[in-house]
Amino acid sequence: MTILTYILAFLVAIGILVAVHEYGHFWMARRMGIKVLRFSIGFGRVLWSRRGTDDTEYAFSAIPLGGYVKLLDEREGPVDPALVSQAYNRKPVWRRILVLLAGPFANFLFAAVAYWILLVVGTSALKPVIGDVTADSIASRAGLQQGDAIVGVAGKPVTTREGAVLAILDRLMDDTPIELELQGAEGTASPREAQLVIEGDRRALTEPGALMSGLGFDFWYPTIPTEIGKIVPGSPAEKVGLQIGDRVVAVAGEPVTDFQAMVKIVQPSPGKTLTFAIDRKGERLDVPIEVEAQREGDRMIGRIGIQPAAGLAVPASMRTIERFGPVSAVGHALEKTWDMSLLTVRMIWNVATGDVSVKNLSGPINIAEYAGFSARQGILSFLSFLAVVSVSLFVLNLLPIPILDGGQVVYQLAEVVKGSPLSERAQAVGQQIGILLLLMLMSFAFYNDLSRLFS
Repeated sequence: MTILTYILAFLVAIGILVAVHEYGHFWMARRMGIKVLRFSIGFGRVLWSRRGTDDTEYAFSAIPLGGYVKLLDEREGPVDPALVSQAYNRKPVWRRILVLLAGPFANFLFAAVAYWILLVVGTSALKPVIGDVTADSIASRAGLQQGDAIVGVAGKPVTTREGAVLAILDRLMDDTPIELELQGAEGTASPREAQLVIEGDRRALTEPGALMSGLGFDFWYPTIPTEIGKIVPGSPAEKVGLQIGDRVVAVAGEPVTDFQAMVKIVQPSPGKTLTFAIDRKGERLDVPIEVEAQREGDRMIGRIGIQPAAGLAVPASMRTIERFGPVSAVGHALEKTWDMSLLTVRMIWNVATGDVSVKNLSGPINIAEYAGFSARQGILSFLSFLAVVSVSLFVLNLLPIPILDGGQVVYQLAEVVKGSPLSERAQAVGQQIGILLLLMLMSFAFYNDLSRLFS
């Protein structure tokens, strides 16, 4: 059922975002006086179609991993002399460029609308309050302390953990210290500044999951007692005879005082056998347990199948709600969409130059997992996922790769400079180069997916 959820969520996400992108091309083509022959969601054999009053064929095709808008074009076949004036190739260059740009910018607007909805409805998030700080780490040398709240990064205010991490990641790609503004515990002191000075290889910090541990701090999490409240049937914990009410006091010789500390030892140990020290009604038991390997997102983690007796209690002081009125949310949504776009551009550039790990490239498997996970979290979480992917499509489609919209814009600009269209041979060579580049990109992404899946 989980795999089915991931597949369905992925197809729904692709369907929505492709429909938005292609509708941008369709809408602009109509306004530029260009005849649209077909608007298809999906590629390949047409499964269903109908012809609208505008004489456009609207279709769903067999391969639901994309879509296209087919425009009237003399280069693709004979055109009725009565319709020649509506052919794409007969329109001025500026009109063709507007049609090409409309698809990516439709994705940009979709992301902005999605963020607007999220900001108007209001989304709860955790404040960027620092928890554990590793001794002799980048964070400890910068003076970060448990209980500090990050209120600004590089002069830009941040209010959520997501915002703080994205801002730190953005600054990480500059070869300069990362400036933080910190507020002491419970606001007892005036804000102070700190600098995360990173010496050596910054690229290592861009590996998936390596940023926080590499900097040497984590965010605050509530303390949960290690008393067992539930045991998953068939789990390693049930097989070795653990009981509800047992209290874990140590794992692999390391004392644990809260559930999260135990998780930090168990999660990185899939497949290993760890000794759990158990307090059962005052009696000490040492129980070896083989940790089960389970997949979560893009990694394999260890679990033994227990849940705490106490729930996850997060005090109101650690929560924040991003909510704005319908009018003020417009500006904030556009700003967030633009900031995410710039961050995506910088990530792509730094991956290309080798300054950011290529492991950050995600393929269809990883995207499907995130789609399924966000869908199971609720409609707002899924909408947030769609916004992020839509921003990525906006940026990627503007890249000057011939097979993408950005590459086609380059062709049109070359025609302006040359005074005539590029030869069919030049365009064919460009297409082949574009396909090769995309295949290389997809190969890296698919390799990353498989590495995460089997690592």
